[in-house]
Amino acid sequence: MTTQHPHGHGHDHTHDGNHGNHHEHQHSDEQGMAEMLDLDALLINDHLQDIFAWTAGHQPSPRTILDLGAGTGTGTLGLARTFPEAGVVALDQSEFMLGRLSRKVESHGLEERVSTLQVDLDTAWPELTDVDLVWAASSMHHMSEPANVYERIAGTLSAAGLLVVVEMDAFPRYLPRDLGFGAPGLEERCHAAVGSANWNAHPDWAGPIREAGMAVVDQRTFGYTIDEDQELVARAAHRWLSRMRDALKDDLPAADLHALDVLLDDKDPRSVLARTDLSMRGSRTVWAARIAR
Repeated sequence: MTTQHPHGHGHDHTHDGNHGNHHEHQHSDEQGMAEMLDLDALLINDHLQDIFAWTAGHQPSPRTILDLGAGTGTGTLGLARTFPEAGVVALDQSEFMLGRLSRKVESHGLEERVSTLQVDLDTAWPELTDVDLVWAASSMHHMSEPANVYERIAGTLSAAGLLVVVEMDAFPRYLPRDLGFGAPGLEERCHAAVGSANWNAHPDWAGPIREAGMAVVDQRTFGYTIDEDQELVARAAHRWLSRMRDALKDDLPAADLHALDVLLDDKDPRSVLARTDLSMRGSRTVWAARIAR
């Protein structure tokens, strides 16, 4: 799992390890990722609550929960709040992310119910069994061999356990089509370039889930549009577009790169931070599965 993806996403970091990179670069990249994830979490809180409530509809009172690829802990804390009787194990490859998560757990007074585990799921699996809810949000698409991970999950679930897999359908969008400068459709072109680079690419997980001996009991797509807090949306847009600008500098025409520079220039009145016509738009697909009888 690598961090060239601009988002491990949204609400959950994803098993991110920059193997072979200098530690300082890894730390600064993880720091940037963590800040983006925490900012997103503030914005999409209601959207995530809908997904937690949907999960509770399928699994009302789990005793044990495993969060795979917990990142900065948005999912972990949301699950702990949704299921106040449950113990939650937050698993991630990144020591940095788990450290950040542990500080949040302490600040919320949840140390007795939430624990962390540092594991690289591509090379190892935790010795956990009889888990009532396995939650994998924006993490499965980072696994080098997801089929193996799904088989391990099936062996980890309790007899009545539930697997919930969450993926972003695409990265969020923020900008109006016509910015008032440059060619209209800048964001669409950026997303097309990102798409061809395979960021966040994932299949319909229903097939691999079934092949691992589980039955998909429900699948749903949750959409959202957030425009109430323009300042927060603008900050998220700025962070995302700057990441996009760095990654796509060789893939976009000069005019589009210039337009991105204008949007990212805090001193320019056309900057994204000065706009009041932004909205954060996106959707997630969620799969729920149980061990096939």
